[in-house]
Amino acid sequence: MSILSLAEWNEFLSNCPDAHLLQTGTWGELKSDFGWEPVRLVVSSGERSWGAQVLFRRLPLGLTFAYLPKGPLHQGGADGSNQPYIGHAFWTEIDQLCRNRRAVFLKVEPDDWFINPKDWEGKLPEEFRISPHTIQPQRTIVVDLHGSDEDILARMKQKTRYNIRLAAKKGVSVRSSSDIDVFFHLMQTTGERDQFGIHNLEYYRKTFDLFKPIGACELLLAEFNGEPLAALIVFAAGTRSWYLYGASASLHRERMPTYLLQWEAMKWARSVGCTQYDLWGVPDQEQEILEAEFSNRSNGLWGIYRFKRGFGGTVHRSAGAWDRVYQSILYNLYQRWMNREGNEL
Repeated sequence: MSILSLAEWNEFLSNCPDAHLLQTGTWGELKSDFGWEPVRLVVSSGERSWGAQVLFRRLPLGLTFAYLPKGPLHQGGADGSNQPYIGHAFWTEIDQLCRNRRAVFLKVEPDDWFINPKDWEGKLPEEFRISPHTIQPQRTIVVDLHGSDEDILARMKQKTRYNIRLAAKKGVSVRSSSDIDVFFHLMQTTGERDQFGIHNLEYYRKTFDLFKPIGACELLLAEFNGEPLAALIVFAAGTRSWYLYGASASLHRERMPTYLLQWEAMKWARSVGCTQYDLWGVPDQEQEILEAEFSNRSNGLWGIYRFKRGFGGTVHRSAGAWDRVYQSILYNLYQRWMNREGNEL
């Protein structure tokens, strides 16, 4: 096992072109400023190497919570389709790393898509169990960015295409911005209106300061007569892009600024070489249920699904979360707390 520096990890990632955003060294640096310790390790066996950026959160009494988001990563071998998940030596070293840091448990959320999380059984050591609690969205919509502007627009719902054009017709414009204060104000407005939690101002500022200089994010601002109506931060890594943070004002919503904003984000993603745009989070329901019920429901992520479905993407379900327990009593207390309070880590 090799514990890598940030520079060494970035070198390893240079040979992992499909690495997820949450496995990038920059993401680890961001989280390190907000209570997490990133540890990056690589285990090699013959022509193959497995790597992971594991995040550790400090708990009372010297304990930790370990989290491996959207990994591990894999290099080498004739067929790497499923190889990251069957490297015995890799999981042995991960296990030792977690024990050394007194982890109560390790949560792994693989960067894979499956109809049923059980399809992933056999790709992890038998000590892992399916977790009832995920950190990242279980289901998402991914938009294909191949083709021309006209090709992408043609794959959207007619109403969404109409709203994109309506926004421009009604005087909405979108530009790149560096004004995190404006973005945060819009986030506060949205969080209060739609009743969801947001990060603090410093989190968004640090995110922008880390990712923008390396060309891995863009802050886009939709305006009408100079008045901010909506904003989002779009991220890119390799051929994939992600819409993680977005917000809108409560005024002028009839001008449909969020539709034009998403379209401009997709065009930015294409300009930096991305072929996929991940809209990041819809209700965890089967496609048939989503389509049957979205027009009658607006609670939780249902209203978001109504909006996101119009962009013509494909619904994907992740392999979910898997837990490796080291301290059963404390883990069981954690599960009871999560079930009772509906908390999220």
